[in-house]
Amino acid sequence: ELARRGARIVISGRRQEKLDAVVAKIRRGGGRASALPCDVTDDSAVQAAVAAIVAEHGRLDVAVANAGVGVSGRFEKLTDAEWRRQFDINVIGLVSTARHALPELHKTNGRLVLIASVVAFLVGKNTAPYCASKWAVRAIGIALAQELHGSGVTCTTIYPGFVESEITYVDNAGVFHPNRHDPRPKRLMWPGDRAAKVMADAIAKRKEHFVFTGHGKIAAWVGQHFPRLLSWGIKRFG
Repeated sequence: ELARRGARIVISGRRQEKLDAVVAKIRRGGGRASALPCDVTDDSAVQAAVAAIVAEHGRLDVAVANAGVGVSGRFEKLTDAEWRRQFDINVIGLVSTARHALPELHKTNGRLVLIASVVAFLVGKNTAPYCASKWAVRAIGIALAQELHGSGVTCTTIYPGFVESEITYVDNAGVFHPNRHDPRPKRLMWPGDRAAKVMADAIAKRKEHFVFTGHGKIAAWVGQHFPRLLSWGIKRFG
């Protein structure tokens, strides 16, 4: 979506074949894109990735911290290793991305984008690690919006509801299961291209916070203003 709007894209992640597929799709549509493998749990790799982008393109205008996994299970059965993996990727990886991108964004009055989740406003059973990580992202986004105010750089924190992705196909150890059941309600799920359009709009408008989908907005509003009611509903029906 950003390429369609004229941006030169550098996409990053751990799986080269997935990166290459997205780059090919962008190029077929007439866009400009390249792939840069990187694991956000390796701080030196994130730093090197930012340096490589600037060396190749001369600048960095928008940085999107989007890496995320979901660790789930009953609290009493979750291990320290599972908790660490959750926070190493969703929080520390996001922080590393932001920290290394910001010096370059200051040069361009750029935009930093943090991908949180609607669960940053609520918590469900058996999802304590994931929800806690997204509450942390929300806090980081609020702090950065305050600290960056007046600098020319903006921080947009985005809180998606249900969006098509592979997140539920990965287990707590990071193993991908292509045939795993996705428990999220399909009738509430947004396709990725629809989500990308509203997210790109929020980035372009430099919004501090942006919540979507429609059901996501309702859930976030109830979570903020009626947390006891939401908790009662989850206990009774969740």
